[in-house]
Amino acid sequence: MAKSIPNISEAEWEVMNVLWESAPQTANDVISALQERTDWKPKTIRTLLDRLVQKKAVGVNQDRRVYTFFPLYSREECRRAEAQSFLSRIYGGALKTMLVQFIQDQPLSEEDIKELRSILDRKPNRAQQDAGKSAESENSKERNPHSGT
Repeated sequence: MAKSIPNISEAEWEVMNVLWESAPQTANDVISALQERTDWKPKTIRTLLDRLVQKKAVGVNQDRRVYTFFPLYSREECRRAEAQSFLSRIYGGALKTMLVQFIQDQPLSEEDIKELRSILDRKPNRAQQDAGKSAESENSKERNPHSGT
C-alpha cells in the first residue's frame, strides 16, 4: 500500500522547498533561508515547521543538542500527490478536461508541442494497458492452474 502523503499548504510548501534544497537543517537555518525570501517572523516559520512535523511530512533528528529537520517525502512525491488532489477537486478526476483547459489557455512553443507529442506517443492507451493486464492474468493462471478457479 502506498504511503499517504499529507496535504501541504502553500506556506508549508515554502518550508519544504528550503528543506529539499538542503537537509537536514536546524530551525534557525530554515528561518534564515525563509527570511531572505519572505517577510515572515521566526515564530511563524517555527509554527509551520511544527505543523509539518505533526503532519509527518517532516522528520526531526533529536540526537544532538540542536534538533535538525528533514523532509520525509521527496519533492516529486509531494508534487504527484498535489496534482492528484488538484485534478480530483477541480476537475472531478477528468484528466482530459484539465489538459484541454491548460492547452487552450497557455501559449505553447513548437518545442513544447514536440515534447508533448513525444510523451503521448510513448504513453500506452487504456486498451493497451487492459490487454497487458489480461495477458498477465492469463500467464499467472498458466503458471498456477489451481489459483482462482
